[in-house]
Amino acid sequence: MSSDAAFDQLVSDLYTIAHEPIPALATGRTGSTPYHLSVDFDWSPEHIALRTKARTVAHDAVARYGRFNDTWMNGYSKEFSQELAALGWIGMTWPSEFGGGGRPGIERLIVAEEMISAGAPIAASWFADRQMGPALIAYGTKAQQDAFLPDMLAGKTTWCIGMSEPNAGSDLASLKTFAQLDGDEWVINGQKIWTSFGEVADYCYLICRTSNDGPPHAGISEIIVPMNTPGIDVRPIQDMTTNRHFCEVFYTDVRVHKNNLVGQQGGAFAQTMRQLEHERGGIDRLVSNKALYDMAVKRADTSDFRVRQEIANIEIGYRIGRILVIREVLRQAPAGFSAATKCFCTELETKIANFVFKVFGADAMMWDDVTQGLAYASGYTIMGGTSNVMRNILGERVLGLPKEPSAKK
Repeated sequence: MSSDAAFDQLVSDLYTIAHEPIPALATGRTGSTPYHLSVDFDWSPEHIALRTKARTVAHDAVARYGRFNDTWMNGYSKEFSQELAALGWIGMTWPSEFGGGGRPGIERLIVAEEMISAGAPIAASWFADRQMGPALIAYGTKAQQDAFLPDMLAGKTTWCIGMSEPNAGSDLASLKTFAQLDGDEWVINGQKIWTSFGEVADYCYLICRTSNDGPPHAGISEIIVPMNTPGIDVRPIQDMTTNRHFCEVFYTDVRVHKNNLVGQQGGAFAQTMRQLEHERGGIDRLVSNKALYDMAVKRADTSDFRVRQEIANIEIGYRIGRILVIREVLRQAPAGFSAATKCFCTELETKIANFVFKVFGADAMMWDDVTQGLAYASGYTIMGGTSNVMRNILGERVLGLPKEPSAKK
């Protein structure tokens, strides 16, 4: 297939998404007859009731704990995480045999969208719910599942992800942090950066190298590291908004039991890429600054046709972005397509930040939650993989285009 034909096929696929039926699994319905949704999505009465309840809970949390921009990163409250757990809203989609709710992914999307859109503090349980729990269910031993899943589900433990390094961001094959097996223990040395909540996390899901043999993507493993282990030095990075959730983490002869290895030794590249697929296609990539957008719309001069046009374009973007995210949740998207979802949604968030800035004008330069929220806009297209990397993935893995030529040494 030529590149032009491949691109035309991709456009056609995007157009037809809105006309595809939602599988029974996704809606919680049974039987062979699919449940059709219109382009604007005719949610079931159960979905509407869940959204109403989630919105009430979210706004109540904002009233008690405050409103947070990019709340899945900045809104840390272990108390609220335990309230979510009591509602059964942590591990909603995990299989019931592992203590989860066994609910359709679309229901978790509804709850997460309402929490993030309102600015409720969900960060304390976000990574465990979204990635670490499912990873342990898929790759962990029964002993690991029994040891860690119950406290995740109860909102009692906070997890961070040790992935990025000073010279290795989206490129996992460049990781240098190394774990050497010494008897019954892994001895870990190296440095991680941009580790969200490293300062307050109970555990780190560490992605590191356990071998230098073979091709660069080989020899990568995932190891659970308690953050109170001797040899760990956490240095918070205070950003321009005064938030400190990003951290540098240094590992110096850190020893953990060999049984903390998750999955196959040296075979975690595929495990990690699967997690990134899930991360990049989530609703958090679409509505991180939705609260700021809602504030701006209330303030905007909608008698100006240019403002109305911009709002209309953003609303179109929200609807397309939600379709893309829903397709990821329903697992209808082809492998690698989450790169397109992440690229579209985060670039929309950047456009939204520009709209907010124009509406607030000079007031956007004042030191308040609007200014702090806008400061994160430039990071949307970087975190979780830059837009350039996402386009390369889309071109090579989805469209089948030739690989980008590497620089000659």
